[in-house]
Amino acid sequence: MLDLLVTGAVPPEGGGPVDIAVKDGRIAEIAPRIEARAARTIDAGGNLATPPFVDPHFHMDATLSLGLPRMNESGTLLEGIRIWGELKPGLTPEAVKARALELLDWSVARGTLAVRTHVDVTDPALMAVDVLLEVREQMRGLVDIQLVAFPQDGLLRAPGGKELLVRALDKGVDVVGGIPHFERTEEDGRHSVRWLCELAAERGLLVDMHCDETDDPASRHVETLARETTRLGLEGRVTGSHLTSMHSMDNYYVSKLLPLMAEARLHAVCNPLINIHLMGRHDTYPKRRGLTRVPELLAAGVNVAFGHDCVMDPWYPLGSHDMLEVAHMGAHCLQMMGTTGLGRCFEAVTHGGARALGLADYGLAPGRAADFVILQARNPVEAIRLRPARLFVVRRGQVVATTPPVRATLTPDGQPPREVDFTPRRGPGCERP
Repeated sequence: MLDLLVTGAVPPEGGGPVDIAVKDGRIAEIAPRIEARAARTIDAGGNLATPPFVDPHFHMDATLSLGLPRMNESGTLLEGIRIWGELKPGLTPEAVKARALELLDWSVARGTLAVRTHVDVTDPALMAVDVLLEVREQMRGLVDIQLVAFPQDGLLRAPGGKELLVRALDKGVDVVGGIPHFERTEEDGRHSVRWLCELAAERGLLVDMHCDETDDPASRHVETLARETTRLGLEGRVTGSHLTSMHSMDNYYVSKLLPLMAEARLHAVCNPLINIHLMGRHDTYPKRRGLTRVPELLAAGVNVAFGHDCVMDPWYPLGSHDMLEVAHMGAHCLQMMGTTGLGRCFEAVTHGGARALGLADYGLAPGRAADFVILQARNPVEAIRLRPARLFVVRRGQVVATTPPVRATLTPDGQPPREVDFTPRRGPGCERP
């Protein structure tokens, strides 16, 4: 007998509805019709079944700390960093853990079942590292969590930065991080990239660097990151996050840079919500969007993922860890509104993130882990448009979150009530996309 049978689900690639059979925490079969007994059966009703959402770039040690000790009234990256520096001395393990666990409850309810979170390792006590290692273990049954050793104050700028980062890795942090554009000089930034990549190669670890998160077109540390990746044989294991300076670079230089990134098989993470908020702050008009060149990266063969980055912290006052909101913002700000572009935005919060994290057991396919989400939408484009209810969130074959379908009831005076679900009625000119 099956543990779970989902009937009438539409996969992201489209086609007719399929049934999904789950046994022992894995997908046993996907077929147009499966006749089998199951401990639990879910009727998807022609709604979309998708692999879980993946957030490849987040800051869980700062999440839900909005207003502590003050608000970021300028809305700039640098004021956010200053506020975080003011907040850090008063952080307690209990508060950091409570906020992280609350955020992860939101994540699961939103169908986000894999998160890569950067954790500040410039605190000599490494308190947040210890806390998030506990959180990772406590939430293992619900969410896959990767921790990045992130030297927020600069690997070389922070006292003992190298030693602290190594200590964090020794404690069990998964990924080597960096912030080369925040070092004191360009040369210090290049040195930090080389040192960090060599450390990752020595330890067999992945790399994910905040890279060129600036409007300055001369910030070109991603070039060094690509070169060190190929020099050290780290192809496919390195991620450059933000890469916002690429928005301001001249086209000739980018025409050289893109093949270097593709050769290194770099992963690129764009954070549409936060980058559109923080970048372009020194501009009057014209005002730059400050997002990296996602369509060009994709055309060059670079894997692109979208991250949420922040929720209610010194850098961003909004958010609920909804990765479809991230895809929605990305589609607008990157002008990816065609059918192909919208599909790539959906992929950037699912398979693109999974590739960046190296999740080998990910996807809707027989034999894979039974992690998936049933959305109140018929296809990925509708999912981005509506950011709909996650009707069922399934983790290792168990339903771990449910949300009732969202419908409104109109009661016009003198007319029968009628229901609205924000999807076009079928008929000429009203077919679903």
